[in-house]
Amino acid sequence: MKRRLGNLERQLFAYAQMRRLRELRTGDLAGPLGITPKQERELLSRLSRSGLIAKVRRGLYLVPSQLPLGATWTPDEAFALNAAMADRRGRYQICGPNAFNRYGFSNQVPQRIYAYNNRVSEERTVGVIALHLIKVASKRLGDTERERTTDGDTLVYSSRVRTLLDAVYDWSRFGSLPRGYVWIRDDLRARRVTAADLVRVTLRYGNISTIRRMGALLEREGVSDHLLRKLRRAFDQPTRVIPWIPTEPQAGKVNPRWGVLLNGAA
Repeated sequence: MKRRLGNLERQLFAYAQMRRLRELRTGDLAGPLGITPKQERELLSRLSRSGLIAKVRRGLYLVPSQLPLGATWTPDEAFALNAAMADRRGRYQICGPNAFNRYGFSNQVPQRIYAYNNRVSEERTVGVIALHLIKVASKRLGDTERERTTDGDTLVYSSRVRTLLDAVYDWSRFGSLPRGYVWIRDDLRARRVTAADLVRVTLRYGNISTIRRMGALLEREGVSDHLLRKLRRAFDQPTRVIPWIPTEPQAGKVNPRWGVLLNGAA
C-alpha cells in the first residue's frame, strides 16, 4: 500500500524535484523548508526507515527523481555504487563474481556488488543494493571497461582480461580456482583474449605467485617463449614451491621453471 506523505515529506520531495537533487545531505533542508536541524534529521531518518529515500551513510541520502509510486523506493546499482564512491572521492571497478557473470564465465547472479576501490573495505547496503567494497592500492586499479545504463549512469567494470587475471590473483576471495584456469584456456583458444594481453596485465596487476601460476598455465598452452621470458624475468629463482591449485591435495610434478607444483586436473 502506498504510504501517505505528511506535509514536511511532500515539501522535501517538491524541493528536491524543483532543484533536480538526487542527493541530500544534513543541512540541505533546514533553511529551504524552514525547519530546525533536529526536525531535518528526524525527517530524513523517518523517510529512510520508510524506504522512500536511501541512506548511503549518516548524513547522506539518495532521493528518487519523482515521488515513489509504491510503498518503497530504492536506487539502482549504478546510482548506489557511484554515490557511495563519490562520497569517498574514490575510484572503483566492479570485479569478481559480477565480472565473472558479465563476461559469461559464470551464470551465477551475485547477490551483492563486488568492487575494488582505493578508499575503503566494508560491506554496506544502500536501499536494497548490497555493496562489498574491497580496498586496494591505487596502482592496482585499471584495465577497465565502462558500461552505460538505461538511466544514463556509468558503471566501471574490470576488463575481460583483467577479470581473468583476478580469478588467479584473488582466488581465495572469489573461490575462482581451478575454474579460472579453464576460463583462461577457453578464451585463449577462442581468441577472445591474447596471450600478450594476459602477460601485460599479469605483470602490471599481479603478484609473484600470480605471475608464476600464469606462467605455468601459458607454458602449458604453448605460448611463445618470448612472452614467457617476460614473466620469468619478474622474479628470482623460486626457493619455495607453490601449488597450482591451492585447495587441492599437494601431490604432483613440479615445474622447476615456475616453481609450481602441478597438482589437480585443471
